[in-house]
Amino acid sequence: MKIYTSFTKTLHQLLGDDQAVKLTIDGYMPLSIERIGTSAEGHALIAMAHTGLQNGDVMMDPEIVFRIIDCDDMKLAEPISFRNDYLGLQQEVYRYNDDGKATHVDARLKAELKAFARTWFRNLREQGFLSSQAIRQSVA
Repeated sequence: MKIYTSFTKTLHQLLGDDQAVKLTIDGYMPLSIERIGTSAEGHALIAMAHTGLQNGDVMMDPEIVFRIIDCDDMKLAEPISFRNDYLGLQQEVYRYNDDGKATHVDARLKAELKAFARTWFRNLREQGFLSSQAIRQSVA
């Protein structure tokens, strides 16, 4: 749970109170963070992606969607999907029934996304995305 709490803090640091932001650092792909709604179970969803352009289309490289879970007095950000448009890859940790409720979990993918997100957040910090060096643009 400690790692999911740290993910929540980092997402809040990146997004703040905005609906969507784009952060840029010279030499790196832009980073977009956006509140994208709620799950059928009522959990807030936040998408984070590096973006590039290919033939005029915005490409995610990668995108991770986090669901925000209220647990006691804390919020936990759990990575639930991974997307890389350049590879044509879309992976989901959970399968859902017709009502949108999670019914099955891919435990291997869940562990992989947790490890990937931990590394990604560490890299973002080292690259300056969490510093005043980042150019922040609120996106309406």
